[in-house]
Amino acid sequence: MTSGAILDVARDGIVVFLKAGGPLMMVALIVGLAVSLVQALTQIQEQTLIYVPKIIAVFAALMLFLPFMGDALAGYMGRVALRIATGE
Repeated sequence: MTSGAILDVARDGIVVFLKAGGPLMMVALIVGLAVSLVQALTQIQEQTLIYVPKIIAVFAALMLFLPFMGDALAGYMGRVALRIATGE
């Protein structure tokens, strides 16, 4: 396996990682920002208030994006297995 092929696999892995984890991270970021904004506007300074809405939103997003994430990971595994089988 050449260094170019290794870089291709690594680059593809990073892209798949961003495709699989990105939507959940964006949902957590948006919900966290919204809850923080509500806390700042209402002057509620409860530190644990942010966790429940964020957990619920991330689990809902996980159920929504799970087929897409599974397809991205399965496609990556198929490409890696093909490279292993062909000896590239």
